Amino acid sequence: MQVPATFEYERADSVTHALELLARYGPEARIVAGGHSLIPMMKLRLAQPEALIDVNGLAAELGRIAVEGDELAIGALVRHTELLESGTATDLFPIFRDAERVIADPIVRNRGTVGGSLCQGDPSEDLSAVFTALRATAVIQGPGGTRTVPVREFHRGPYETAVEPCELLVQLRVPITAGTGSAYEKVERRVGDWPVAAAGAVLTVADGVIRQAGIGLTAVGAEHFCAPEAERSLIGRQPGDEAFAEAGRIAAEHCEPHADQRGPADYKRHLAAELTRRALAAAAGRI
Repeated sequence: MQVPATFEYERADSVTHALELLARYGPEARIVAGGHSLIPMMKLRLAQPEALIDVNGLAAELGRIAVEGDELAIGALVRHTELLESGTATDLFPIFRDAERVIADPIVRNRGTVGGSLCQGDPSEDLSAVFTALRATAVIQGPGGTRTVPVREFHRGPYETAVEPCELLVQLRVPITAGTGSAYEKVERRVGDWPVAAAGAVLTVADGVIRQAGIGLTAVGAEHFCAPEAERSLIGRQPGDEAFAEAGRIAAEHCEPHADQRGPADYKRHLAAELTRRALAAAAGRI
């Protein structure tokens, strides 16, 4: 029988209130929204928070998707289904539609949140690779105000992020650039599973050449979920099969996949190369 350890429960009625509760209970408090990652870990006693702070009532503050200037703003409490169904987000960045379609199942997508996915810090998380490819910025609020952290610096290690104990991730901001296409490719053992490997790609093309490239990788041991060497190999080149295949090879070379129940390391490295190539080709086709 799986039973969590004893914990306190509080329901926040505003972001300010949530921060006050985090300060009151200290570093052993945890935010809960969808809870699809946290609750199973608590039942297995892999996580034993002293207090849960429920932020499900803060959709007015944390649940918006909107274009603000030259950025797309996505609240941390946006549900996976809401992001999948948002024309504002998916028309600008089809990579969101690609990824959200293959994240878990409808039950999880209806409750799980964007912010919760990133803050879990799982090395196989899909949206971490997506926001890395998009060069997004995380907005974090704490007692001293708000600060921003590039998503490429957000994950400090497995299950460890830049959000400090008394802080709250409130928003993700994605730069909007003309001439940009994006895509996500994933291989999984069965529908809704964690990826064996996955790759996201974002390309900005001007005057027939690649001006900026973003590649996000997950489940293959890519540091900070990105492939900077592969990205640099694309700059100034014409988009095409040769450039994309080379970028895939470079991305795979700099991964450190580990063998597990989902497959051997060599297979995952092969997937990193192939899925990067496919994602780049699909992104280029959407510009």
